[in-house]
Amino acid sequence: ILFVINYNYLDDLLERSLTDYEKGIVDRIIDGDTINVGNESIRLLGINSPEKGEAGYEKAKNFLENRILGKEVTLYFGEEKYDRYYRKLAYVYFDKQDVCLESVREGHSNIYFPESSRNSKEFEIYLDAWKSCIEREVGLCKKSIDKCVNCVKVTNLDVKAQEITLKNLCSFDCGLSGWSVKDEGRKKYVFENKILRGKSEIILDNLDFGKDYVWTISGDSFFLRDSFNGLVSWGTY
Repeated sequence: ILFVINYNYLDDLLERSLTDYEKGIVDRIIDGDTINVGNESIRLLGINSPEKGEAGYEKAKNFLENRILGKEVTLYFGEEKYDRYYRKLAYVYFDKQDVCLESVREGHSNIYFPESSRNSKEFEIYLDAWKSCIEREVGLCKKSIDKCVNCVKVTNLDVKAQEITLKNLCSFDCGLSGWSVKDEGRKKYVFENKILRGKSEIILDNLDFGKDYVWTISGDSFFLRDSFNGLVSWGTY
């Protein structure tokens, strides 16, 4: 009961902190973090859900369909109202509940707070929701059962050099084929035919991801997953 009450309080706290809003009917669910309201595309704030073809995509999409499709919702806008694709950016509320926050808490999305929004009140509340998801091991927060889950660790993340270091702390080898390293957004590296020898390490930089940069200076998170999408480790800064 206390758990529910606390989150109801946080929903109310977030809603009262956001003043620019509009209402509309959800016409379509594009995916787990994009919807149509009044034939306008809305990119949900605070979250990033799996893309089509990735584990968890259907569950994230179905969550929104069951929750808000055909319903009147309230869209609360942040500092930036549109993204570079001219989609509106908004937190979505239905029945006085922050649906984006629910998506994180139930493991359908990871937190996604780029640039200046990382210093916001919303970030702290969403981070708490993600930690709750981790504790309960639901959805994207389900812990890996691979034998190397306690061996392979991220030992360093150098934002300036755009390097992330993975080390095998165990004496035996760990097969990483199909494992992935991902940021809060869409930047993702998937290992192919890789064996990480015991007590050895591997360093990935932005070129391995095929990007100009991966880790943002203003703050980001990493998610290390096994070949079955089980969460091996995560961290934020």
